Amino acid sequence: MPRLPMLTLLGALVTGCGAAHSHVALEDRALTDAPAPLPALVQAPAGPPAEDPRPSPQDARAFAARYPTPALCEGAARRIQGTSRDEAWLALKVCAESPAFTQLGAVLGSAWAEDLRVRPDAANLIARVVAHRGGSVDGELRLLHARKVPIFSLASAIAQPDTYRGRYVMLRAQVADQRLEGERPTLWLVEQGLQSVASRREVGMTFRTDTVSETSGDLGGRTVLTGEGRVGGSVVTRERTYQSTTEPTYDNISDETGREALGRLAAADPFLETRRDYVILARFDGLRVTSGMTNDDEDEGPKIPVLTIVSYHLPQALAVY
Repeated sequence: MPRLPMLTLLGALVTGCGAAHSHVALEDRALTDAPAPLPALVQAPAGPPAEDPRPSPQDARAFAARYPTPALCEGAARRIQGTSRDEAWLALKVCAESPAFTQLGAVLGSAWAEDLRVRPDAANLIARVVAHRGGSVDGELRLLHARKVPIFSLASAIAQPDTYRGRYVMLRAQVADQRLEGERPTLWLVEQGLQSVASRREVGMTFRTDTVSETSGDLGGRTVLTGEGRVGGSVVTRERTYQSTTEPTYDNISDETGREALGRLAAADPFLETRRDYVILARFDGLRVTSGMTNDDEDEGPKIPVLTIVSYHLPQALAVY
């Protein structure tokens, strides 16, 4: 997909189209400005509300503080399910607030399957854990799909916009630019892929040995130019030996995938900085068709996906696989 002019598109999105405008205008042919309610991962059948009382956040944090590791915290939260699933879910959410919580496999296990299906904040919890695990979104989505968790990639949504409209997408992206008009900020998102680059790092002691040897002597004989005579001189030889022990190391490098999107926020957020990677959970609202850039008599120009941002999380530096 060709890269569109950044500020032009953002301005068109937030200010609307006008006949006198000379810049590229965006026509929203399938979208409405008012976002629909965010769905649960899978809608639960209608029924009476849960009767179990929800604990206060202070009680849940006190509960999480009693367990020294995230795995123990998740296990303790799971045991509460027999008494109250609401209390257990709130405890799990507090456990997952720790940056050390990377237990995605436990969250996707059968014990929490019902909660993942019916709780509207389940997708946000998953996105947070994915960020704690380093933000390797492509690999984590394969794990989610193996468990039938309906969170999808931006690439899939672009390829089949009608199928994925209104569904959750998760991507690793940078904010390239943002524009604020009124109370509806619009962000230009550039999707990032994560890859691991291998190198070697020295460990332990290193040794270096320098050896210098010199040989001297005389050489006698007859030459055409000099006749009888003797030639003296020396030869110096230097040798260097270097020994070290190394171990493989891997650095995570993010790079642009070539996909871009417009992201909409409900209100301005000063903590969402430009030129930083984020794991972003969003609702896919469809594709916007750009006008003024059509070729010949074609009805449609380039398209760009539009997202409603639900949450964003800073990924950890090290990825967990």
